[in-house]
Amino acid sequence: MRFVSIASGSSGNCIYIGSERTHILVDAGISNKRIEQGLNAIGLKGSDLNGVVITHEHSDHIKGIGVLARKHGVPIYATRETLDEIASKTSLGEYPKELFHPISPDVEFSIGDLEISPFSIDHDAANPVAYRVKNGRKSVAVATDMGHYDPYIIEHLQGLDALLLESNHDVNMLQTGPYPYYLKRRILGDHGHLSNENAGRLLNYILHDQMKHILLGHLSKENNYEELAYETVRLEIDQGDCPYRAGDFPIDVAGRDQMSEIVNL
Repeated sequence: MRFVSIASGSSGNCIYIGSERTHILVDAGISNKRIEQGLNAIGLKGSDLNGVVITHEHSDHIKGIGVLARKHGVPIYATRETLDEIASKTSLGEYPKELFHPISPDVEFSIGDLEISPFSIDHDAANPVAYRVKNGRKSVAVATDMGHYDPYIIEHLQGLDALLLESNHDVNMLQTGPYPYYLKRRILGDHGHLSNENAGRLLNYILHDQMKHILLGHLSKENNYEELAYETVRLEIDQGDCPYRAGDFPIDVAGRDQMSEIVNL
């Protein structure tokens, strides 16, 4: 099983997860050119994709969907509410809506030999989900665009081998930054984004001996930077109640404009 971030940030998100014979993307919020470049870097091309699973309908998660659908006929999986929102966006151009496959939170489905478990997240979108993907005994998850976490989220992130987790903003940078008040309230609210501090606190609940890799993702361009996210999350783990230290696990920041290292499981 392979897991790599092609792009992750407030300007675009696209994560590859695959086995020897099945290849999917979680979100396609960057240009088709960048998607193809990312796939080429791991020995694949767009026509190799077996599906794209979409977390929600915001542009930084769906920008490349139209071209992927037109060019390669890639099936698109999302909640029915998310698909309705995607279908209404004229900016994506014309493409066959027969490629849409509605899914439901907490109802597992399969694409090839990947077992996919969508679970609900709180974000200001139609019916957003995060995804846990399993292949054999290995499992990974992509969990971003969460205003907060709760026992339900914690339960769905147990026992993972690798995880891409939102570490969107530094609270102080956001509060003192140039964003208008309403936008600050949205980001800080229960249907906004997970801060660096909360990402670290959430990790305290889900770290375990078999965790192989953690990627911090969906960083805000204006209200965060890589070193700050990395150090804040590590500090929360080191000061938390879990029996681990941050140094016990490989932790990296998924870049906005460059691929992460390939996580092989």
